Amino acid sequence: MPAFEPQDPEYEKRVRESFGRQQVMQAIGASLTRILPGTVEIVLPFRGDLTQQHGFLHAGIISTIADSACGYAAYSLMPADAAVLTIEYKVNFLSPAQGDRMVARARVTKPGRTVSVCTCDVFAVTNGRERIIATMLGTLMTVREREGLRG
Repeated sequence: MPAFEPQDPEYEKRVRESFGRQQVMQAIGASLTRILPGTVEIVLPFRGDLTQQHGFLHAGIISTIADSACGYAAYSLMPADAAVLTIEYKVNFLSPAQGDRMVARARVTKPGRTVSVCTCDVFAVTNGRERIIATMLGTLMTVREREGLRG
């Protein structure tokens, strides 16, 4: 995996503050557990109220944590005056989302001045054993604060 240099030495603080403002992450109980330049991990404990009709965590919830992980992985490499928005993503669901918790691990594949590409693998963890359940390819856009957004 390539090593990236963040443009902002305060990238970790900026990512944590932005994540703290994401009300959807608070609503579903997700937490940011790892931040490195170009890499982010988000953990979500299994919750029955987030399941679909068969008792598996809903695909929309899995997509939500993967999208945020990709966004913050890209954001960690952006300049201090930037914000991030998702342009598009594609997700493949590989196994039902059941386990003690879900772990979304995203990494930047190709950073860019305006557009970055990231991948994210989501794992179900049961009794300490990980099993991949989804993989995402995401495209993220750098947006400058002057355009009305903050990170």
